[in-house]
Amino acid sequence: MDPATDLYYRWLTIIAAPAFYNLMMLVTRACFNELQESFTKLWLTLDYSSDIIYIIDTFVRSRTVGLNNPELRFNRLFKIGRLFEFFDRTETRTNYPNIFRISNLVLYILVIIHWNACIFFAISKTIGFGSDSWVYPNISHPEFGRLSRKYIYCLYWSTLTLTTIGETPPPVKDVEYLFVVCDFLIGVLIFATIVGNVGAMISNMNASRADFQAKIDSIKQYMQFQVLKNLPDKLKAEIAINVHLDTLKKVRIFQDCEAGLLIELVLKLQPQVFSPGDYICKKGDIGREMYIIKEGKLAVVADDGVTQFVVLSDGAYFGEISILGIKGSKAGNRRTANIRSVGYSDLFALSKDDLMEALTEYPEAKKALEEKGKAILMKDNLIDEAVANAGADPKDMEEKIAGWRPTWRSCRPSSPG
Repeated sequence: MDPATDLYYRWLTIIAAPAFYNLMMLVTRACFNELQESFTKLWLTLDYSSDIIYIIDTFVRSRTVGLNNPELRFNRLFKIGRLFEFFDRTETRTNYPNIFRISNLVLYILVIIHWNACIFFAISKTIGFGSDSWVYPNISHPEFGRLSRKYIYCLYWSTLTLTTIGETPPPVKDVEYLFVVCDFLIGVLIFATIVGNVGAMISNMNASRADFQAKIDSIKQYMQFQVLKNLPDKLKAEIAINVHLDTLKKVRIFQDCEAGLLIELVLKLQPQVFSPGDYICKKGDIGREMYIIKEGKLAVVADDGVTQFVVLSDGAYFGEISILGIKGSKAGNRRTANIRSVGYSDLFALSKDDLMEALTEYPEAKKALEEKGKAILMKDNLIDEAVANAGADPKDMEEKIAGWRPTWRSCRPSSPG
């Protein structure tokens, strides 16, 4: 029979029933005489049914001997492998394999507890019921002579021992000590198996979701950092414009600028990420960049780093005046506040050098930006009007003169030789 067919699986389902029956009931019938003697017809029917399914023996006499002496039927436990095979194949066929694995684990533990309970009763029978405090109480007592009480008591003792909870009478004889030691060792292994298997099952239950999330994260990372590198410059510029142009238009000094300049500036925006507690700038620092908040919150804090004056959120901006280098500003090119990230913050930074590079092609826009900056400073009383109206900055004049020197030297007439 082909093991891959449905017919083979159905046969496993049938043969698993007597295998499980023998696994659970043989040791119980061998230890509890009342159970064996009270249900003779039931055991006869089940034993014959199991033997027919096993197709091991066809002689009625051998079945009768097995009925009277259930210990002789322990060779049927060799078929337990078929039960495990049934479990393995069911796990591959079920729609809920993780739940099935947990159920199997619980079943194995219950089987071990059941066998241990039966062995405890058999040892008590051998030593003598009620002979000491460890064994099962004397069955001559009506309460402890009932079959149900015998099994439940032994099952309770087995559960307490294998789970290492204790609270059972201490052993007295050497064989009792040896049995309890073995039980404790088995209990430790059971506990380790439970922890390991449950942990593995939980991991497997979340494995598909974790794998899916990892793939999504990889796709996001690739889309964020890799795709743009392979795009043409023209398409890259169009994407940047569509994404960031509206953000740049929110800055007041850029609101009336011509579209060409804004496009130049958009391409020069640099993304930056700040962690919770990071300072974007501190009071007195030289301002070389302006910032636009894409996502997150920034706090304007006092020098102690605790007191918050105001919180800036998505779309806010700061530092735009410092990168213009407006003459007469009382703050000069220095930061006037401490700004710290409240959580994780995504910002866009526009450096002073990038702004000036873009403005070289738009001289009129440069003048307009400087006028807007002056107006903002005058409104906040942060500009020295006398200095602002004093004319060209000496440093600018020195730079211009330095740039003219090569040209002037090249124009000098050469001395006659």
